[in-house]
Amino acid sequence: MPRLRWIVRLLFATAAAHAPTASAQPRDPADRYDDTFRKAAKRSFGPAFDWRLFKAQGMAESNLDPLARSRVGARGVMQLMPSTYREITSDNDDLGMIDNPELNIEAGIVYDRRLWLRWEHDSIADDRLQFMFASYNAGRGTLLSAQRRARQRQLDPRQWRNIEKIAPSVPRWRHVETLDYVRKINVNISRLDDRGRITRAGATARGLKR
Repeated sequence: MPRLRWIVRLLFATAAAHAPTASAQPRDPADRYDDTFRKAAKRSFGPAFDWRLFKAQGMAESNLDPLARSRVGARGVMQLMPSTYREITSDNDDLGMIDNPELNIEAGIVYDRRLWLRWEHDSIADDRLQFMFASYNAGRGTLLSAQRRARQRQLDPRQWRNIEKIAPSVPRWRHVETLDYVRKINVNISRLDDRGRITRAGATARGLKR
């Protein structure tokens, strides 16, 4: 009996030693890059900016899948084209490989910052985010073409609703994709709580359930 009790105590001790601690528990796949989004947003936009916007963008871009590849060659969580990534990294030597998810997120938010600054005077304050995200998807040149078309229609080109209105008439713009992209980011934000956790979606090992 003493030997049996000793064996039982040994088994319990071994199990306790190998049990994961609370801090070692794996994070929900949907939340695993939250720290990266938070820190990158703070570096590029400052501490007062809502970092959850960029997580919502990552959800729209790739479903937060670091292995995502588009049919045109965009890669990673933020679906950056290699040429765009090279342009960004030429001014940011600390950014490395495009397939590193943390660096991909960092580069995407750096690119957002560039677009944000360029839309400062070409959009009204309430619509500046929409112009930033739309030009991330379609290119700033496309949005400038849309603004020219809005002026021709005697509409204020700095208002996003007017861009939505004239979008079908802009040549060579896959406007449905861009407008849906901006709307999807807005929907994704509504799915995030104050801590950036997804409140109405499941998760898989590769990302969110759609």
